[in-house]
Amino acid sequence: MKIIAMFFLMLSSIAFSQSDKSKTILDEMSKKIKSYNSFYLEFKSTVKNTDAGINEVLEGKGWVKGEKFFATMGKNTIISNGIKNWVISSEDKTVYISAVDDSDESINPKKLMTLWEKDVKSKYIKEEKGMHIIHLYPSKPSEKDFHTIVLKISVATKDLKHIEVRMKDSTRMFYDILKLTPNAEVSDSKFVFNKRDYPGYEEIED
Repeated sequence: MKIIAMFFLMLSSIAFSQSDKSKTILDEMSKKIKSYNSFYLEFKSTVKNTDAGINEVLEGKGWVKGEKFFATMGKNTIISNGIKNWVISSEDKTVYISAVDDSDESINPKKLMTLWEKDVKSKYIKEEKGMHIIHLYPSKPSEKDFHTIVLKISVATKDLKHIEVRMKDSTRMFYDILKLTPNAEVSDSKFVFNKRDYPGYEEIED
């Protein structure tokens, strides 16, 4: 019994240190990102679902400044002034307008770099090939469409390099951070939707 008790005590100690280690790494990464006045991001997005025959690869880029962001990915452009989002589809010449909703599970450049800050628990898994591997789990699993998010963070630079989102329907979404430029010069006009730039587009407001 004493050996068994010591074994479980050791396991609980490891679990605590892993959780504590993941929090320290994520806090350091958050602190670094929040020190930027703005940043420019280039990334590759891959969506896979073998059962549904989905294997879609898109490249994207975005600018983030405070609560505002501008992003392009494939044939879509997203503009947010921190209050409203404009999702612009060049394929069907439509602009979808909605209020900013933090509970929305869609990914944008700002959320991509702050996924770990809300409604998740973290666990340090291991260090591999110069990367910290950390898993995130939703605090309220029944309210989310995903069950696990895998982060790969550079040991040397503390920069986020790779994200994998594992959905409950077996879909996997992968995001590779190809380039991150801190304090990139960007005008506030970048985050303003101007309908004159999109003549003939239908506007649909949620």
